[in-house]
Amino acid sequence: MDYINERIFSETPWFRWGVFLIGIMIMSFGIALMITAELGSAPWDVLHIGLTNHFGLTVGSWTVIMGFLLLLVSTLISKELPKLGAYLNMIFVGMFVDLFLFILQTPPSLLAKSMMLLVGIIIMGFGIGVYISPRCGAGPRDSMMLAISQKTGASVAKVRIMMEIIVLAVGWGLGGPVFVGTILFSLFIGHITGISLIYCQQWVDRRMERGMNVENIN
Repeated sequence: MDYINERIFSETPWFRWGVFLIGIMIMSFGIALMITAELGSAPWDVLHIGLTNHFGLTVGSWTVIMGFLLLLVSTLISKELPKLGAYLNMIFVGMFVDLFLFILQTPPSLLAKSMMLLVGIIIMGFGIGVYISPRCGAGPRDSMMLAISQKTGASVAKVRIMMEIIVLAVGWGLGGPVFVGTILFSLFIGHITGISLIYCQQWVDRRMERGMNVENIN
């Protein structure tokens, strides 16, 4: 069974990386919607916006810079180089977030802002499920989370919570936007991502197996 799975993954690279890139784009759009709504952002984006306010550069630039630092630390901890997907995640998220932030505008009414916020959280959770489903590698934050968990023996959930709390505190200290959107994100992103990942994973696996069957027939 492992041999079959490895063969399917090795012979469907373009499909896998295509799904990965689409997922990154969807997730980045959700991030940009949350930021543009101005009702509070996800913890890591609170940090990125705080850094932007204090030191300049764009939110996407800080996404790339922080991603690089996280990958460097996770490599030092685990003594293993991250997969290619981790680097592409870092670069493309930064690019797409800046692109969407340039295009989007904050709506005037509170109702419109609230709708933008909620849609952003849903789209972000869906995008995370899409980009994870082809198994092209964990992003910088997940890479560091796994490295710390393996090094310390602490559970992944506990490490992730501690990382989010520290990042949120630092971002808030730098003036990042902590508001109701931050709370809603923390409460619902895990559930949305979990549901998205189940369906996206099943769809990706079926498509790759179908592609293998067509190739075998030919």
